[in-house]
Amino acid sequence: MKNIRHVLGISGGKDSAALAIYMKDKYPSLNIEYYTCDTGKELDETYELIRNLEIYLGKSIIKLQAAEGSNEAPFDHHLKMYGGYLPSSTSRWCTKKLKLEPFEKFVGSDPVISYVGIRGDEDREGYISRKPNIQSIFPFRRNIWSEDVIRKILANDNISKTVRIFKKITLSPNADRLLEIIKIPLTQNFTQLQKLNLLLETGVKEFNQIVFEYLKSTTYPLSNEVSFELIPNEDNLNRDDIFKILEESGVGVPSYYKKVDFEINDEVGQYSRSRSGCFFCFFQQKIEWVWLYEQHPDLFQKAMEYEKDGYSWNQEETLKDLINPDRIKKIKEDCFKRNLKVAKSKSPFLIDILNEDEGCASCFI
Repeated sequence: MKNIRHVLGISGGKDSAALAIYMKDKYPSLNIEYYTCDTGKELDETYELIRNLEIYLGKSIIKLQAAEGSNEAPFDHHLKMYGGYLPSSTSRWCTKKLKLEPFEKFVGSDPVISYVGIRGDEDREGYISRKPNIQSIFPFRRNIWSEDVIRKILANDNISKTVRIFKKITLSPNADRLLEIIKIPLTQNFTQLQKLNLLLETGVKEFNQIVFEYLKSTTYPLSNEVSFELIPNEDNLNRDDIFKILEESGVGVPSYYKKVDFEINDEVGQYSRSRSGCFFCFFQQKIEWVWLYEQHPDLFQKAMEYEKDGYSWNQEETLKDLINPDRIKKIKEDCFKRNLKVAKSKSPFLIDILNEDEGCASCFI
């Protein structure tokens, strides 16, 4: 049996960077391999973040590039292969070719634990590899396990098996309540999420131990491990915690997250970039394209040059149309109104507070 590998991908975003710092500080005994998939089209701030992280971590971050041996940037190489067809939300060839394939080549057939920086205040799963030798773990969440693992252990068909596993484990005074919850079958009125939340509220560490013991009867990478350092983990980190980790470590927050003032109709609004990734990412909001145009005009010009042969980054309009002065004014007005509405409503929903889209989990975790 091969030794298990621990890997952590650095996207250039705040969450994956904070996770690298968090794992080094909290679990120094884990020999984590840090890597980044370089498209050749990242913002300069991304490369600066990676350099700062290498200093803090005391080790190199492995640079993975698609199209090894090509004299072009990985993105440009594959763009030619796709006949100039730009990637989009409905055709994410950039994710597949520039992120996923280099990552899966990097891990090969080795059993791998992949640590993913999705936070406790996010309602998404992120990228889960279909390769059976790769298992995702989410240290920032109260539930560190991936959906596929939770689905199996909480399935009605597995209740008796989970009960047997449970009875072999020495647990806390919460044991009776945990056993009671485990025995409740899932129904339309008692969903998997409700059952999971009840178990976690009763005892995170105890639930983690149950899952870990269950995994020993499977083919997941953790099945052959005697112990796992994250079993006692009860952390549940949010966006503020992430910024605090970055600032207190000295690594710093990438400058593209910092709000910049703009004037519109004698009012002052703010914009910034909400994600890492390529500077021309099609998941950008309209106001982020305006931010790029005004803050990095050279990069915006390069993004415009890719729009040819009928292909554009946005199906609704070209970048040339987007930077028409009247159009920029309308985009800024909409952004100002939206942010004002959020401020007044004090919405508890993260998507409203941050004005962020989910985007591509493979790039932005």
